[in-house]
Amino acid sequence: MPDAAPSALAQLARAHGVATDYWDWQGSRIMVSDDTIVSVLAALGVDASNDAAVLAALEGFAESAWRRVLPRVVILREGWTPWVPVHVPDGSELLARMHLEDGDLRDLAQVEHWVEPRTVDGVLMGEATLELPGDLPLGYHRLEIDYGDQSASTTVIVTPPHLELPGTLKRDRAWGLLTQLYAVRSDRSWGIGDAADLAELGTWGARQGADFVLVNPVHAAEPVPAMEPSPYLPTSRRFVNPMYIRVEEVPEVGYLSAAEHQLVEWHSDDARRLNHLDRLDRDSSWQAKQAALRMIFRTERTHRRRRDFEVFCEREGQGLVDYATWCAIVMDRGLPWEDWPKELQDPRSDAVTAERERLAGDIEFHCWLQWVVQAQLAEAQRELRAAGMRLGVIHDLAVGVHPDGSDAWALGDVLARDISVGAPPDDYNQLGQDWSQPPWRPDRLAELGYAPYREMLRTIMAMAGGVRVDHIIGLFRLWWVPRGRPATEGTYVQYDHEALIGILALEAHRAGALVIGEDLGTVEDWVRDYLAERGVLGTSILWFERKDGVAPRAPETYRELCLASVTTHDLPPTAGYLQGEHIAVRHELGLLTRPLEEEIRADDAQREAVLAELRRRGLLGEKSTIEDQVGALHRYLTWSPSRLIGVSVADLVGDERTINQPGTDEEYPNWRLPIAGPDKVALTLDELMVSRRAKRLIRCVTRRGR
Repeated sequence: MPDAAPSALAQLARAHGVATDYWDWQGSRIMVSDDTIVSVLAALGVDASNDAAVLAALEGFAESAWRRVLPRVVILREGWTPWVPVHVPDGSELLARMHLEDGDLRDLAQVEHWVEPRTVDGVLMGEATLELPGDLPLGYHRLEIDYGDQSASTTVIVTPPHLELPGTLKRDRAWGLLTQLYAVRSDRSWGIGDAADLAELGTWGARQGADFVLVNPVHAAEPVPAMEPSPYLPTSRRFVNPMYIRVEEVPEVGYLSAAEHQLVEWHSDDARRLNHLDRLDRDSSWQAKQAALRMIFRTERTHRRRRDFEVFCEREGQGLVDYATWCAIVMDRGLPWEDWPKELQDPRSDAVTAERERLAGDIEFHCWLQWVVQAQLAEAQRELRAAGMRLGVIHDLAVGVHPDGSDAWALGDVLARDISVGAPPDDYNQLGQDWSQPPWRPDRLAELGYAPYREMLRTIMAMAGGVRVDHIIGLFRLWWVPRGRPATEGTYVQYDHEALIGILALEAHRAGALVIGEDLGTVEDWVRDYLAERGVLGTSILWFERKDGVAPRAPETYRELCLASVTTHDLPPTAGYLQGEHIAVRHELGLLTRPLEEEIRADDAQREAVLAELRRRGLLGEKSTIEDQVGALHRYLTWSPSRLIGVSVADLVGDERTINQPGTDEEYPNWRLPIAGPDKVALTLDELMVSRRAKRLIRCVTRRGR
């Protein structure tokens, strides 16, 4: 028997990409409540609060395209020739032209395509049709039309059909290091791993044959205590955390007076004491750096340095001004910004303009910090490439931003208010997840020609040879949870993946970078096929690659377009996983959903199945140490066709502790642990680079043949 006709509310939801039902992790169909649908539609600016409002919104949606002269944005792949509808008063003379990104101008002709005129708001409207030429170059163009004494325009974005791998990767695979940058401290660090440590680690890795270093997101955090430890909950994804500045490598340090040099030394001495702590202290590290950097900022800059800074500020535009303004006001008034006077909550208000004048010096300081940190990270990338790496740094892109952060303040209604991103219940978290991050509004992104998204990608690509997109399924759909509701009472909202993936490919193409999508978990096959078609690599974790829930998949069956690794930051390092560290921690924190004995039995069975396969294939003897097993697992990975193999820095040193325990906040020191050896004593980058254990594991990955 066919399903009943959808209700008016369901029709309205689907028209706006809001799911009214979904299939859960157990294969059951779940119907989304009307209350959730109404709340999500409200966050999209659609009133569905009663039957009359729903019918009015449906009628308005049916006519919305006719009320727009041109579509919000036109996305196409290179070589496509799409038709673009143009809505103008019936009988209007039409002149259309394309302003290309390089300044060229092209006239466009109409296509013979009759559409019945429609009366909209009392005006008889006609629909003309334009066909875009198939030879438009890649990039961001502007379609403009004149009709009568009026005009209209829209953004046209031409994206690459397929993102090609860098030349040498087409012929040969690459391996590289995976690490949390802040956790890799050298003797010269100020308590936190920084851009210079990244360059040092990377150039050492290059000498071992590594071709990349994949690091955690380096997005901006709060400029005041307490700094959010999770790199996946930043205040801004467009800007960078100045915590990663190496103070001594700021060029202006060379022009300090002797007394000022001494002050920098005092600050560095205080900060370097933090290197001996077994937990990272971001706030103390940043306090010391900030004091030194403010002094350096006040130092006279050379003419060419002044010019470079001015060019940077001009290029970054209003977005940089907004970010720096938010930082300055936060340092003056604190967080959350929703507690500020109402007039300061709007970045375009007269009150904020007045604050910009009052805090001009602090705002310039925060702009300067961005210039310095982005330059140092870009220099690290140049050093890694010069050292012989084929890719260099691969930066991680977080899913979203902190609701109290600068993006949430500066981007206005581009982010959905009273909504948080999360995930529905699954096998690992049967209560669902709420990540406390306001999502992009797909309609507003399109209206802005995806400018905020493009600008964010551009910053990352300028410092990298690649980008890893966390939870890449979020570029297709995201789980929206209305404020005040549990994560179980959310629903999916669709995004224009053709636009988001296409722009990602375009920016990567221009930067000469590759893209890795973190596609773990519940991802439909068609999504993985689509990503592969567009040239986006997937992600494979050895422990998750199973044939029947227990038995490991043969590495020869892994995907080729893929980054394969033994572990990930949401699991313990391999030595810890082999000893059941993840079960012990979850039990201690009360996170297990089954009795401890049952969890141990299931984990032992899965782990033993993998080790048995290693023994069967001659990679492991009957008696083996944990270090032997770690090496054999990595050797097993090299039998896969995967283009990239990742080796965790934590595995190089034999660390056993979990970096992040999902489902916890303060109960576990998430994102606060430096690298350490099996004895849990913190290790420095200097010790890593002379570690025999590290060299032995690297040989497992670089050794040729079976």
